[in-house]
Amino acid sequence: MILGLLLAPGAGAGRDQPQLVATDEAATAAGVTVARMDFPYRLAGRKAPDRAPVLIAAVVEQASALAGAGPLVLGGRSMGGRMCSMAVAGGLVPQAAGLVLISYPLHPPGKPDRLRSEHFPQLSVPCLFVSGTKDAFGSPSELEEATAAIPGPVTHRWIDGKDHGLRNADSAVASTVVAWLSEQWPTLVRPA
Repeated sequence: MILGLLLAPGAGAGRDQPQLVATDEAATAAGVTVARMDFPYRLAGRKAPDRAPVLIAAVVEQASALAGAGPLVLGGRSMGGRMCSMAVAGGLVPQAAGLVLISYPLHPPGKPDRLRSEHFPQLSVPCLFVSGTKDAFGSPSELEEATAAIPGPVTHRWIDGKDHGLRNADSAVASTVVAWLSEQWPTLVRPA
């Protein structure tokens, strides 16, 4: 049995986003089968993301391609992680065993009343949230309050002093994700 990990990028980037590459390399070294995806708009050379149903369908398609003989964890950066969480909450990825959400975009900057958490009560899988303590898309207290609605186990890991981009924190993000994966699936992941 192997553990699969699907990583989706944020809105302004593709599958080669540095944190996704670093996480891929670290998780692969720990024995995880990793796939990094691009969304259709990116593959078509467009800058503006498609609407959520198109993005979610791409996640479901990539998850199906990665699904194998073991648990499947989905996630990624910002919008990519959000789309993965929406696909899992909607029951569209029945093989999903967990979520890795890096810089989850809880709300648009400066608009804390526009929460992107309506699907949280449908998340029953273990969830890892990795965010900077100075993320304008959701402060630690805002994210902790919103994730209290998730019935599955939730783990928060904060990267001190970092904003939404988590610049210069690629190795910290990667090691945090691999450590969490090895805690959740100790027989399938070699510790970092």
